[in-house]
Amino acid sequence: MVEAKGLNKPVKLKNELAELLNATELPRTEITKKLWDYIKANKLQAKTENGKPENAGKFIVADAKLLPIFKNTKSTSKSGKVTDLTHLKEGQTIGMMQMAAVVSANIE
Repeated sequence: MVEAKGLNKPVKLKNELAELLNATELPRTEITKKLWDYIKANKLQAKTENGKPENAGKFIVADAKLLPIFKNTKSTSKSGKVTDLTHLKEGQTIGMMQMAAVVSANIE
């Protein structure tokens, strides 16, 4: 059996993410896919920042289940851009490009 590497290698999920996705270990690709499945199933996309939830758009609305996961996120990218979602409130949005930072912040 070939050991999975990179994005396909299972990683340990932090508690809030593990509860939402009902798993303790998943590859990053699966984490992202399952998060998007949840977002779409619950119509948590908005076309505008902090806009009303719709079925499409590039912003993701933090509901009660996503909020604790988003709030774990405080990171600096290689380019120096800071993603700090620790003060996010329910109903506020994050940009879909911030999802990678969210996933990284919620795995060990």
